[in-house]
Amino acid sequence: MRVLALDTTRLAGSLALVEDDHIVDVRRSDPSKSHAERLPLDLLALLSDAGVALRDVDLFAVAAGPGSFTGLRIGIATMQGLAFVQRKRIVAVSALEATAQSAAAEGGKDERVASWIDAHRGDVFSALYRITDEPLFTRGRLVEIDPPSVGEPSRILNRWIAAAMTPDIFSGDGVSRFAPVVQPPGRRAVELPLLAGPIGLIAIDRARAGESVEPGAVQPLYVRRPDAEVAREQREVEQGRETR
Repeated sequence: MRVLALDTTRLAGSLALVEDDHIVDVRRSDPSKSHAERLPLDLLALLSDAGVALRDVDLFAVAAGPGSFTGLRIGIATMQGLAFVQRKRIVAVSALEATAQSAAAEGGKDERVASWIDAHRGDVFSALYRITDEPLFTRGRLVEIDPPSVGEPSRILNRWIAAAMTPDIFSGDGVSRFAPVVQPPGRRAVELPLLAGPIGLIAIDRARAGESVEPGAVQPLYVRRPDAEVAREQREVEQGRETR
């Protein structure tokens, strides 16, 4: 199975070509250009360099979030468009899970791995998983023990500690951003990989399990409400006050 995968949850993001459980090529995108400027040309260049035609892609995979709202919209729309034109299916993968799946390679059975993605405003997007002995990048490899959320790093960690769920491993750009929070002995930090590769590998497992969808069925994982939505509600509240 040949998969074209894309991550636009962060400014740079990445793209990858994955084939039969092997990452053929993975690239970091140019952060000096917007996602709209880079896509879909970067994807087509990746395929061309690998000698693969777009029609030969069997499955499309995309990071569903959380991350940049604009990045998510552009990335998902790009992959939806390519999949629709080629009449192929698509798998949307949580960036938090892809981060944890990569870090799980460094852990053992029953260890806990935390994904921390920088959410800006002093927050992280987070999720916590327990590692099993199932194969890497399969759904069974991780058991979710705390679902995706957003908040101040020390509060999230203290909540986990209070619930006897202290992570053994941390991964994600939020780890380096808030390194002082993750310093006590016994906690290991794993460098965040280019996520497009893991996203493609996870997508293969999901597709084999019958979990791919039609392009139009992809839904973003925002976790935090979009700023535009919050601002709109605030305007409505203020307008309501003015009319009283």
